[in-house]
Amino acid sequence: MTQYLNQQNNPVTRRGSIPGHIVINRDRKSADRRMFYDYFSENSRYNDQIFRRRFLMGKSLFLLIVEKVEARYNYFVQRRDSVGRLGLSALQKITVVFRMFAYGCPADATYEYIKIVESTTIESLKRFYRAIVEEFTSEYLRSPDTTDVARLLRIGKDHGFSGMIGSLDCMHWK
Repeated sequence: MTQYLNQQNNPVTRRGSIPGHIVINRDRKSADRRMFYDYFSENSRYNDQIFRRRFLMGKSLFLLIVEKVEARYNYFVQRRDSVGRLGLSALQKITVVFRMFAYGCPADATYEYIKIVESTTIESLKRFYRAIVEEFTSEYLRSPDTTDVARLLRIGKDHGFSGMIGSLDCMHWK
């Protein structure tokens, strides 16, 4: 009770922190550096084939998406916080989203490697969706025109599926 009365008599003038909030050193900088050396550096630990298996796309496409999303949304640009600490990188925020897509895992499942908490992962996911829709709708997320339909029919015919537009799940075929 005395502590409560003292807080009332001496209000905190500093804003931004939550009383009783526990700060955990997540060492995000090391996580970012480790991820960069594992996948994105010139002599990365994991080759392009492993990258494709883990992210379900090539590294060049992944980096193109990162570049486009980072250019469109300031949220994905790495910045310093109010005390000068470097925040999360675009690679961290977007990698966590793609890991969720690739593995179908929940938001908190990638924490150990990427060091992003669940709430930030969900925020990154929401903003990533918005950025993708805004950036790529006109070219990739639209209805096919006559040229597209002709190309898709030709591809289907070349693979022995004349008249087919789209894909066919053949996992059950022997």
